[in-house]
Amino acid sequence: MQEHSNRVRHLGKTIVFVPTMGFFHKGHLSLINEGRKLGDELVVSIFVNPVQFGPGEDFESYPRDIDRDIGLAQKEGANIIFIPDKKELYPQRFQTHVNLKELPNHLCGLSRPALFSGVATIITKLFNIVKPHVAIFGKKDYQQLVIIRQMAFDLNFDVKIVGVSTAREPDGLAMSSRNSYLTDKQRVYALSICKSLKKAQELLESGINDAAKIIESASKLIKSYPETVIDYIAICDPETLVDIKRIDRQALMAIAVKVGNTRLIDNIMLNPNT
Repeated sequence: MQEHSNRVRHLGKTIVFVPTMGFFHKGHLSLINEGRKLGDELVVSIFVNPVQFGPGEDFESYPRDIDRDIGLAQKEGANIIFIPDKKELYPQRFQTHVNLKELPNHLCGLSRPALFSGVATIITKLFNIVKPHVAIFGKKDYQQLVIIRQMAFDLNFDVKIVGVSTAREPDGLAMSSRNSYLTDKQRVYALSICKSLKKAQELLESGINDAAKIIESASKLIKSYPETVIDYIAICDPETLVDIKRIDRQALMAIAVKVGNTRLIDNIMLNPNT
């Protein structure tokens, strides 16, 4: 992979990179499709990264279908599909990890402490292997996107980080590989998440800008559905992820909820009337 990237760069071509954990849905394909527009050589990686999963999380059961993913990526125009081996990326004596000081201490980082060190480490490694000019990430994993942007800035990676809007099902549910875990009934219960986000924007437009009141409304709506357990509901600054009390500027509203045993996340930008 490194040798191929060196050749491509030597020819003066632009490498665009879409790192994924596979089991593609339309959200992944939208990232690949966007990547095709932004450069000459489109590289898609598929790697379920073990170091970003904590004890008791779903690393072993995480959905995988490599053959289907390869076919879909090729159909969308990927030039290279990079599927590294775990033993190559994390050899026996591996001991280096990338950690950020502040951004992981919010949202998903509070309940999944291993997550963002694992994400920052694997993305650093993949950037060094693929050597992209542009890298593309989905905004559904908004905290991940902010962390990768900060990491790229702090460590002087010469990579442009591009965020792509969340892909949704027709009924509003954010697309996720983990949606495949849901039963038919749980799939309906999961709609409480996107419905609460939509209601939050409606409340803001009606003149309610107290973050606590909007969070309370979202919590009440989600809890009205069976099999839902809220991990967090937060309204925060889009850059620092620090909670805000009053929405007097653009704010991120982010939610994590367990529906049955499946943890789902979603977010929107709340925009007050100006």
